Amino acid sequence: MIFGKRKAYKVEEGIVRIQFASGEGRVTPLTDEIINIFSPIETIEHRSKAVEGNKAKGIAFSVKEKPDYLEIQTKRLTVRVYDEFKVDFYDEKGMLLCADYRGERQFGRQISDKFIKLLEVEGHEIPTDSNFNYDIQVVKQMEGDEAFYGLGDKTGFLNKRHYDYEMWNSDIPAAHTDAFKALYKSIPFFITLRKECVYGIFFDNTYHSYFDMSKENERYYYFGARKGNLDYYFIAGETMPRIIKNYTFLTGRTPLPQLFTLGYHQSRWGYETEADVRGVAAKYRDLEIPIDTIHLDIDYMDGYKVFTWGEEDFGEPGKLIKDLTRDGFKIVTIIDPGVKVEEGYSVYEEGMRQGYFAKTPEGDTYVNAVWPGDAVYPDFGNPDTRAWWAKNQKYLVELGVRGVWNDMNEPASFRGELPEDVVFTDEDEKSNHAAMHNVYGHLMAKATYEGLKKYDNRRPFVITRACYSGSQKYTTAWTGDNQSLWEHLRMAIPQMCNLGLSGMAFVGTDVGGFGADVTPELLARWVQVGCFSPLFRNHSSKGSVNQEPWLFGEEVLEVNRKYIKLRYRLLPYLYDLFWECEKNGLPPFRPLVLHYEKDETVKNLNGEFLFGERILAAPVVEQGMSQKLVYLPKGTWYDYWTGEKKKGAAWLMREAPLDVCPLYVKEGSVIPCYEPMQYVGEHEMDTLILDVYSGNGRYVHHQDNGEDFAYQNGGYNEYEFVILADGTLKIELVHQGYEKLYQKFIVRHNGKSQGFSFTGKPLTIWL
Repeated sequence: MIFGKRKAYKVEEGIVRIQFASGEGRVTPLTDEIINIFSPIETIEHRSKAVEGNKAKGIAFSVKEKPDYLEIQTKRLTVRVYDEFKVDFYDEKGMLLCADYRGERQFGRQISDKFIKLLEVEGHEIPTDSNFNYDIQVVKQMEGDEAFYGLGDKTGFLNKRHYDYEMWNSDIPAAHTDAFKALYKSIPFFITLRKECVYGIFFDNTYHSYFDMSKENERYYYFGARKGNLDYYFIAGETMPRIIKNYTFLTGRTPLPQLFTLGYHQSRWGYETEADVRGVAAKYRDLEIPIDTIHLDIDYMDGYKVFTWGEEDFGEPGKLIKDLTRDGFKIVTIIDPGVKVEEGYSVYEEGMRQGYFAKTPEGDTYVNAVWPGDAVYPDFGNPDTRAWWAKNQKYLVELGVRGVWNDMNEPASFRGELPEDVVFTDEDEKSNHAAMHNVYGHLMAKATYEGLKKYDNRRPFVITRACYSGSQKYTTAWTGDNQSLWEHLRMAIPQMCNLGLSGMAFVGTDVGGFGADVTPELLARWVQVGCFSPLFRNHSSKGSVNQEPWLFGEEVLEVNRKYIKLRYRLLPYLYDLFWECEKNGLPPFRPLVLHYEKDETVKNLNGEFLFGERILAAPVVEQGMSQKLVYLPKGTWYDYWTGEKKKGAAWLMREAPLDVCPLYVKEGSVIPCYEPMQYVGEHEMDTLILDVYSGNGRYVHHQDNGEDFAYQNGGYNEYEFVILADGTLKIELVHQGYEKLYQKFIVRHNGKSQGFSFTGKPLTIWL
């Protein structure tokens, strides 16, 4: 990109259009803290899949011509635009936040031709620098103290500094390591934390893109793509939570899920008959291990054909689901995008008739292969295709299905990756796979969400493997095909933290690992992380040992039962976190740096996380360990298991036998809990337990019917709990729009439990 000298500018409809010698640049202040930088290199306007609707708030801003630059100023930001469309950002006090790098890219690796030949002879991969410039490229100056977070589901550690990544949704069956450049999701958003400031950048380009977080050179970091527009958003804010709030204002927030989806899920690629599923369900109930949901993988279909039911192995369509529903189970079924090529198969024939599948450049329907064999790929960029796909969800809803699990939607294919010139649609224009690949799963999730919302009338429960920025509006996600490896358990924590920082709040991993064979100890430790993961699902693959909790001895069974019961106890707290998330974008599963960004110790802390702001978890993630070195940030913390009081800004060694995940609760906290249950809906939840921890504090609790959208129109109750310095707890109903009030509160404090009837009038309780 060569823009040349800055020539002139004009302001039109809130956009500063700057003419350069060799192109146009646009600067659009959407809010006082969000600035869009754009150049129409491929298309005249934005064609974003992440940003839906007009996000411009119509703010006032000034534009001033300076000798060397054009200055654009909002209440919170100053933007200076120079020749070559170099753009620097300052805060309202004049402090430099982020500047474009003025030098040339320089590559640190030097490899001789002779050495390359030696590597080739022995069969090694040839190390290369990214020693080329991308058609779309932004190089930012390093100030020296940056830490980087976000970028979606990338492997490795919490802080992404000194690593490089690619955005290209990829189904890679090999065991994931921290050297992987790309996985299933493309979320080109990151947060830069410095000692004096914090900001976010969202590079809204759906092509294959590249992010180098100062690996290539300590002087700069960069992001770029081979095609598309120059289109990025600079997102300011005083704190990391403010950055996330602004980013999710832009791309959307996770809506409040149905309550049952926050319970425990059991899955396996390997429940091959209805007898398998019935047996697993019965065993959970017999052993009194709480569970809400069983997932059906591809075996339930007729020949792996989507929107069919395999009657030979799974009986009469709908009967299995109806029977399990009576016992409190909810069923989620997998759906892949690949549609089997088969005459007489209605989904295939209708899609062919209507032209809903991707095509070759020559105009033929493109065919590859997935589980059913020869398969064709729905063109989800076509609104008509999405409407058709949404309509197909009706078949599942009528069977009694409560959620849809979208898999293989990178899209995966067995005969090599789809060529980049395969023809797709981008809403109202012809496009290709190169442009639509990274949003394929996103658009499939959108279609699924809209279908479930229309035909089920409840909050849709959609799970996806592949996604893009903004997918959080439509779907939850999991981290894909992990392995039963301790390294993958360790990696789960920073991976889920960074997904949450990237807007994907409702995420989880396959507890126990999908591939390979889990050990008893590994499963016991993994369920302790899963307990606090927003999506809590045990899932494994054919060819590996089964992972149901009762298969690993009595001790491991008890560990699973303990933490699954704890999950159900904490359901109202987690539900509140999602209520908060819909308002501010903050995920339930959080790195400590999100709330303690001035604490240098937590910037690279990979083995702990916050469950909301009030509960800190420090699980054991190393084989054979029975102690955990725990860091507690500033403040006073209470050991969840013993009640022992600890001062923060300090390390401590905590004994952690196999059944103990070290947990700490922040002073001044009220943690709402439910009474024991085997599944959501087993009994009326008319009693709320309040675990109260000394110290001044305030907590707001949300209550609704847990299923539909009435809460968005005021159909909810809101309770305020305030701990005062005089040793009292105030309970007040501050909003009433849902007919079912709690009948009783049980207050637990310092080992003492008290019960109080509730009529809707304020209560004052002495602790």
